[in-house]
Amino acid sequence: MTTLLEVSGVSVTFDGFRAINNLSIAIGEPELRAVIGPNGAGKTTFMDIVTGKTRPDEGRVIWGERSIDLLKLSESDIAKIGIGRKFQKPTVFEEQSVRDNLAMALKNKRGPLSVLTWSATEHDKTRILELAAEIGLSEHLTRRAGDLSHGQKQWLEIGMLLAQDPRLLLVDEPAAGMTPAEREHTTDLLKRAARTRAVMVIEHDMEFIRRLECRVTVLHEGSVLAEGSLDHVTRNSQVIDVYLGR
Repeated sequence: MTTLLEVSGVSVTFDGFRAINNLSIAIGEPELRAVIGPNGAGKTTFMDIVTGKTRPDEGRVIWGERSIDLLKLSESDIAKIGIGRKFQKPTVFEEQSVRDNLAMALKNKRGPLSVLTWSATEHDKTRILELAAEIGLSEHLTRRAGDLSHGQKQWLEIGMLLAQDPRLLLVDEPAAGMTPAEREHTTDLLKRAARTRAVMVIEHDMEFIRRLECRVTVLHEGSVLAEGSLDHVTRNSQVIDVYLGR
């Protein structure tokens, strides 16, 4: 497994509050990683830095074989080189069908003219069917996205990200608001996705994380408090004090 993303010595302060404090974290390819920690630990800010939404005061964020400095790239350029992000609230095109949502997300030329003149090739149509099967929505391709359940919308959004073929997928609290059956399907979906790419999941649901069966990073006050298997980090007395014991 090669290192895909390396964050080293990163700090960022907002109005005197140090949200990220000398944070160093790396993820390989392929790898599935869960990131946990109390509210205010810096989990979302960490994702904001990786995706270019927030610029740190110091530190390095290095990407891929060519050691690209992500801090020099715009948000859109970071997305283009293969970093996809799914926010907690699903953002799908509610009025469009599941099929159209997946079609719009496919990694094709997306200039103003190409969008107007674009029509799905046979390869695109095959890929849409593959994605629908992967996310468990094959039976719902013609349904309006707005009519899907909360969990199904989450899967559709993950499918839209996978359509862009990212090398790193950042997923924020996917289990929130899901039924037990939906949570189970979501863990399976993320584990499958992580066979061929890096997937980083921010989550509070410990049962969900246990099902992921992956390495866990615990953040606290903007830096790494512990790292290892879920059993390893949940036995750590500091983790119990600042997070689990509350």
